[in-house]
Amino acid sequence: MSRIGKKIITLPKGVSVTIREQMLEVKGPKGNLKTPIPAGISFKLEGAELRAERTSDDLAPLHGLARALANNAIVGVTEGFTKQMDVVGVGYKADVQAKRIVFALG
Repeated sequence: MSRIGKKIITLPKGVSVTIREQMLEVKGPKGNLKTPIPAGISFKLEGAELRAERTSDDLAPLHGLARALANNAIVGVTEGFTKQMDVVGVGYKADVQAKRIVFALG
């Protein structure tokens, strides 16, 4: 069973979701994103909750994947995507100057 696929996605205010046959369209304050829906997986929109459902237990990995892709699209149109990096070790240094990152790597 897919634990990720069973989780309900709550839609933040200002986000609209359109469910098409093989595509999920998410619109929010930061833009629009589309994510594919694998065969055998369906989505249901009930109020401000989005659920992913599967037709058989053989599709458990795709169930979790489809739910994760939908959740990532919702996060992308509300908060935007970020990337965090850690510089670990002796002699390494990272510094932000204006809108640039300057690395001193030995």
